[in-house]
Amino acid sequence: MTQSRLDKLTASLRTSGLSAVALNPGPTLTYLTGVAFHLMERPVVMLISADRDPVLILPELELPKVELFSYKVQAFSYGENPSDWDDVFRKATQSLGLDGKRIGVEPRQMRLLEFRHVKAGAPEADYPDASTVLTALRLKKDKAEVDAMRKAVKIAQDALKATIPLIKIGMAEREVTSELVMHLLRHGSEPELPFAPIVSSGPNSANPHASPSERKLQAGDLLVVDWGAAYDGYISDLTRTFAVGKVDEEYRTIHQIVQDANAAGRAAGRPGVPCANVDKAARDVIEAAGYGKYFTHRTGHGIGMEAHEDPYMRGDNMQLLEPGMAFTVEPGIYLTNRNGVRIEDNVVITETGADVLSDMPREIQVVG
Repeated sequence: MTQSRLDKLTASLRTSGLSAVALNPGPTLTYLTGVAFHLMERPVVMLISADRDPVLILPELELPKVELFSYKVQAFSYGENPSDWDDVFRKATQSLGLDGKRIGVEPRQMRLLEFRHVKAGAPEADYPDASTVLTALRLKKDKAEVDAMRKAVKIAQDALKATIPLIKIGMAEREVTSELVMHLLRHGSEPELPFAPIVSSGPNSANPHASPSERKLQAGDLLVVDWGAAYDGYISDLTRTFAVGKVDEEYRTIHQIVQDANAAGRAAGRPGVPCANVDKAARDVIEAAGYGKYFTHRTGHGIGMEAHEDPYMRGDNMQLLEPGMAFTVEPGIYLTNRNGVRIEDNVVITETGADVLSDMPREIQVVG
């Protein structure tokens, strides 16, 4: 599988105007190699060119990982003295004849640490954005990838179901979070979660990206839980909103509006439809109900090995959905200093429509 992925990338390089790409540890490197490296103080960089075997620059202590590759790579290793590293990078880039060429990088992933060493090895090279080439590799998921995401969804849903009975009025948001994280691990999530769960109540729930705090749950709160699991390198990203005890009728109303918007967004996703249509379908429901100005973010984002990747469900994105594309549908209404609602599901486009991977009830549920 990794060989075919590498072949697809090298074929793209031949028509992209790039001589090579430089990748440091992250989802794309793992996708292409099947080997996990982590970001640390010692740089790891893989150089992939169109017509030669890939080159891997790594610390000596990581050399055993070269044996895990399914295809041939040329390894250039270095010791603990940082003053020697630029020379190793120079030898690596020279082995591919890259100085003066165009070496693509991932702007969201390549750190200054790795970039400085690559540039020291090829100081006359250009370093353009390779996002278009690299995004296309991971944009459409195959069956194995979808199966892993489906499992990540099940783990996440089972973990929250186990957590719900433990939620009580008077618990701090952080207490709820700790119980949820424990159950995510118990139900099979990889230890490195796709993101830190958001557990926010009352006024905090009106902040879409709130961090769990010491605020205690109170009757009348809405409680937003945005969480996910990781399985075999793939992730889930879900949100459900609960009522803590009895809540005002307006909060039940906005919950129903968001639930309807979520359903409209999910229904809009199918092959050949622009991403913008998914956003519009969900947004139209909320705007028609008079709460349009309280829906302050796009309707969704792509998911896979990362919690946020292409494609993006926003109003100006005319990219057409294709089978294998996976994304979230997560409309929300946020009433500042009062309460907020978000309902989020994970969707994969199929040949004939869309497969919704998540099925946890979306109706408002009372906790506490």
